[in-house]
Amino acid sequence: MLGACAAWSLITAAARGGRPEGVLLAVLAVAAGYAAGRICGALLPVVAPSAGALAGLGLAVTAPHTMAGSPLISPLGHNGATAALLTLSAGAACCAAWAARSPGPRLALRLLAAGAAVTAAVLGSTTGFAACTGVLLCSLAVAHMRRRGLGLAGLALVTALVTGTVWAIAEDVLPAGLTDSLAGQLTPHRVLLWHDALGLVHDEPLLGAGPGRFGELSPTVAQSLPPDDKPHSAPLQLAAEQGIVGVALLAAVFGWVLYVLWRTPRPTPVVLTAGAALTALAAIATVGNALSFTTVTAGAGLLAGMATARPLTDEDGGVEVPDLDDW
Repeated sequence: MLGACAAWSLITAAARGGRPEGVLLAVLAVAAGYAAGRICGALLPVVAPSAGALAGLGLAVTAPHTMAGSPLISPLGHNGATAALLTLSAGAACCAAWAARSPGPRLALRLLAAGAAVTAAVLGSTTGFAACTGVLLCSLAVAHMRRRGLGLAGLALVTALVTGTVWAIAEDVLPAGLTDSLAGQLTPHRVLLWHDALGLVHDEPLLGAGPGRFGELSPTVAQSLPPDDKPHSAPLQLAAEQGIVGVALLAAVFGWVLYVLWRTPRPTPVVLTAGAALTALAAIATVGNALSFTTVTAGAGLLAGMATARPLTDEDGGVEVPDLDDW
């Protein structure tokens, strides 16, 4: 799937012009993170996600875009990288808590996940606070859930609903009152960027305008001070720059991650916790530019890898291999 994403970005770049380096770097980061996660998760099923959670928390706090007056802050306010990193940190901490054998470390790791939510609130990231809190609550709620297939299907449905809502806002097909309410929360500038992205999709539905060319072709970007060359929505950016095929490949990658989580022998609470964190990341990326940051894409691959690794030692609660009855 990742190879197909890289190949399609090169094809669209050759056909329409553009700069596929950003897509290629994101694909490389996800692949490297996933491979590292599989290795570290097999060797250190508790320590590895714990270290990942602390690293993500540190990166979110010290990143330049979290500082007041940073030139990386766009007219849309703080970008989604902070919220995404904190969400992945909360997910990794909760996964480590479920892998821990004794109550003490489990409590400490859940407090670390709660600390990620508090950090998001302190940094002024409402989205990050909501996502971290949601991941922590989901992790606690799946303690006795046995049918991971139903849980993962529900997460896929949530992602589809968020994406469909964003697309509907860009198409301006929702009722006027609801559109005005959502646009007020998302900012009118962001909605104008989505309109521009959808216009490019209508002009070039198959191949798109070319990777990295949205900033050149968007009237809203041309009028922005300072300029911001991203539409702040991963599905709409791929649709505008790489056509419907690019969006289909992105959806296929996310579906593949959910499938691998379903088939992993890890306990169901670990699987559903990681799935909740990755779903929250998908929602953040749908309304922001989180996937434009290598730390976020690498972190997503790392969490997916650790959640699907096969530990060399038995985990508390035993090993569970799902079958079709889990649906």
